[in-house]
Amino acid sequence: MADDKNDSTYVPLLSEKHSGIPQWLLEKAQDAKAHVLSVKTKTDNAKPRTLVYPPGVDKSVFDEAVGDLRELLGADQVVLNDLPLEDGWYMEHPNTHDMMYVLDQDELVPSAIAYPGSTEEVQQIVRWANNYRIPIFPISMGRNFGYGGAAPRVRGSVLVDMGKRMNKILDINPDDYTCLVEPGVSFFALHEEIQKKGYDHLWIDTPDVGGGSILGNTLDRGVGYTPYGDHWSVHSGLEVVLPTGEVIRTGMGALPGNNTWQTFPYGFGPYSDGIFSQSNYGIVTKMGMTLMPNPGGFESFAYTFPKEEDLTQLIEIIRPLRISNILENAAQLRHVIQSIAVVGQPRSTYYTGEGAIPIDIIHETASKTPLGDHTWVYYGMSYGPPHIRKYKLDIIDAEFKKVPGGRRIDPATLPPSHYFWARDRIASGTPDVEELRWVQWVPNGAHIAFSPVSPIRGADATRLIEIARRRHHECGIDLLPAFIVGLREMHLIVEIVYDRTDKKRRKAALDCLRAMIQDAAECGYGEYRTHLVLMDQIAGTYNWNDGALMKFNEKLKDVLDPNGILAPGRCGIWPRQYRGRGWEMTRESGESSQGNGVAAD
Repeated sequence: MADDKNDSTYVPLLSEKHSGIPQWLLEKAQDAKAHVLSVKTKTDNAKPRTLVYPPGVDKSVFDEAVGDLRELLGADQVVLNDLPLEDGWYMEHPNTHDMMYVLDQDELVPSAIAYPGSTEEVQQIVRWANNYRIPIFPISMGRNFGYGGAAPRVRGSVLVDMGKRMNKILDINPDDYTCLVEPGVSFFALHEEIQKKGYDHLWIDTPDVGGGSILGNTLDRGVGYTPYGDHWSVHSGLEVVLPTGEVIRTGMGALPGNNTWQTFPYGFGPYSDGIFSQSNYGIVTKMGMTLMPNPGGFESFAYTFPKEEDLTQLIEIIRPLRISNILENAAQLRHVIQSIAVVGQPRSTYYTGEGAIPIDIIHETASKTPLGDHTWVYYGMSYGPPHIRKYKLDIIDAEFKKVPGGRRIDPATLPPSHYFWARDRIASGTPDVEELRWVQWVPNGAHIAFSPVSPIRGADATRLIEIARRRHHECGIDLLPAFIVGLREMHLIVEIVYDRTDKKRRKAALDCLRAMIQDAAECGYGEYRTHLVLMDQIAGTYNWNDGALMKFNEKLKDVLDPNGILAPGRCGIWPRQYRGRGWEMTRESGESSQGNGVAAD
């Protein structure tokens, strides 16, 4: 590894940095970085930047406030965000903005970044923010890429980066299969610690890329690909700093001296954990998770299907198998264009024309790959001893081959570098860095997702794909869809990949997304997660009974955060000081993130 951190081959290791890569993934990460740099055409802007101040806070007050915050945390733990913005890449990003920006690069930026080292210091920051009426925006590690990254929704907020100094694995219990982590613990870090301790009977569940925060991903209701893939459903116990500075522990954590905080999530009385996921009601500083027992064996499998219209039959086959746990994990049904894009070659390798890449070129390219030509590919995994796996896999084989032309892929025919093996690692609890190669489909690649939830029904899958295909065609965007199938619902994840330096392509991505969100809502499909700039529109689609849910959310916000300092606007929840002042971003409002100031107390 190069010692010079400016060297193009440098990638931080976990031994150096909480956000680093495990040693065994270093070569792959270096290759990924080189690939990003090879398709980059943008030169980072080295011009000095003017500091952005929080709304309603003038320079003199802000300077005084920053001085006070440095007294509380230490001078080195509060940094002004006045340097040129550098986008970096997945493993090296400065947490100064959204590195995959869909608005102008400096539209959603903090005024400063604070680095607390403990729950007590988070409390100090919150009380400081209340004193000066300065909005704060907490992040765990800043890797929520595609959804806003490290950017605050309100420009000029002070970013609270907890990952840098609050990154301890506080407990791993090998007997009850649980752990307790701080915000800066990545899936890489937890996996490495479990391996280091020799706990071979414990598995973690990891998303597609393992460098993100376990706590942050879970609070945003992210997913992974073992049977423990619904991360929020397998968390147990939170420690939370409220917007007024008090600390609470949820569930059994409220009982002094308890011994079941990570093993029983509910405790006694109302279950309050839910109000701290996808919200701005508190800052979570500790979280418990349950870990998966090693199933005693596993076997990945993949099937390809030849036709677009196979989708309806496929989903109908998948539903009973998934509900009965014959299909055990949150697997993926991906479109052929994703099979091409994940190889990592830019689309210009195959097509240089305007508009979406023609499907016949995709099929011609696919025919030359180890999977052969196909339209859909299903990646799954079976768990347990060999005789148990065989029983389940025989059922799956018989059902999938009811689709004419359905074909099981022999893993022995696939080279070690094939994407199949990345899915094999992830579905067996081993984090990887393979997935984001498709972001380099265009130069200076960034991505943003359309992610509606629907029943596991063929008619719903077909309707959603038709919505996405029509809007992508109108906007001249390549359609990259994948279905992630849960137990009784499925997520359609459509990734829009765009050149973040091209204002025209950024606008096309947002226009396409806003149209799909509206179309889907009119058909009864809601998004489960989204980018900062789309949160107001999506929150507005959950408007049953004259918006009763948002009215309830606003009541909670006003009680818990009377000064409106914590992440205003997150998930469409605005404090009373911001309401009615043009802060909401909707399809009709245009793409300015700024409103008309903040109301005085």
